[in-house]
Amino acid sequence: MSERFTGSFTQQEPIPEQGIEAALAVMRSGRLHRYNTVSGELAEVALLEQEFANFLGARYCLATASGGSAMTTALRAVGIGPGDRVLTNAFTLAPVPGAIAGVGAAPVYVETTGNLRIDLDDLEAKAWEARVLLLSHMRGHLCDMDRLMAICDAAGVLVIEDCAHTMGAAWRGVPSGRHGAVGCYSTQTYKHMNSGEGGFLVTDDAEIAARAIVGSGSYMLYGRHLAAPGEEVFRRVRLETPNVSSRMDNLRAAILRPQLAVLPDQCRRWTERYRVVEAGLRDTPGLRLPERPEEESFVGSSIQLLLDGWAAEDVQAVVARCAARGVELKWFGAAEPVAFTSRYDSWRYAEVPHLPQTDRVLAGLLDMRLPLTFSLEDCALIARIIRAEVSAVFQGRAAAE
Repeated sequence: MSERFTGSFTQQEPIPEQGIEAALAVMRSGRLHRYNTVSGELAEVALLEQEFANFLGARYCLATASGGSAMTTALRAVGIGPGDRVLTNAFTLAPVPGAIAGVGAAPVYVETTGNLRIDLDDLEAKAWEARVLLLSHMRGHLCDMDRLMAICDAAGVLVIEDCAHTMGAAWRGVPSGRHGAVGCYSTQTYKHMNSGEGGFLVTDDAEIAARAIVGSGSYMLYGRHLAAPGEEVFRRVRLETPNVSSRMDNLRAAILRPQLAVLPDQCRRWTERYRVVEAGLRDTPGLRLPERPEEESFVGSSIQLLLDGWAAEDVQAVVARCAARGVELKWFGAAEPVAFTSRYDSWRYAEVPHLPQTDRVLAGLLDMRLPLTFSLEDCALIARIIRAEVSAVFQGRAAAE
């Protein structure tokens, strides 16, 4: 009888008890708004920002209502607005071009390599078209950040990093989000810390930080921030920066602070699960796994599988056969968006370019979450199921040819 997986691909671990107790304390106080403090009290959000900045070695940090709001806040803070063009990955998720469109700008899509990273040759060719790159480390894949920064520095392009999938990852020991001018992070339920929704923005630039803090809705209470620049910087920008309320509240910060304390161990556990699935799928006929450079310290909270050159119906057959055995795979080649999965030609509010290389990659790209609620034995079982079903469809294709 065929093995079947019965776990959930969307079930996260519970919030740590320390976070639950802290959240209860916030609720009992009634002071959920980040600026609603009593004399001598430090808000949970301010403490979280300070701790997250220290975790990354950043000078300044702002906690936001979501990862998307962190990106829009960053774009506004660096001066992007209506009519501007912003470089970004063609392979990403909808909140990235959505953030660009949200400030009235237009995305300029850059091709994707077969290993799911931004194509640096195409970036170099297009760098003259914009003054900002919103770089998406999509599904946790870091490109050669040394070369990327050299390209952008030479072209005068400022880099904002979308680290929604790379919180805790690094390139040559430098944390994701610390190469560019700004790093943006998400704490949405399926990310590396879970507050339902939430995000962060980090930077070493005092004026960007001040504009972001005022823009997120500080109501001139920026003095209650800890990971923030001095009063003199705020005085330069406070009256010319629109308030677009996008703050994190104390309840979510209380939930997140204990999670930040254990984040390195959580990252290790994710990658341990990734390695089990990777080992089980290695050398499966017809299936390719993205290469991981030695310089990249990644967090394996998801895994991507590539069925290069497969017909759409055969890819769909793999998805259906795995689903029948309890394994949920998302396909990036579908013509219409499905749940969280969509591709650049689905975002019709922006110009849809011709990107043949990205199209070839996405046509055979499957994606799978690896929540920490999976045991290592679960991961080995999942790999066996995928391997069997890919092999069955692959052999059927070969026999028909």
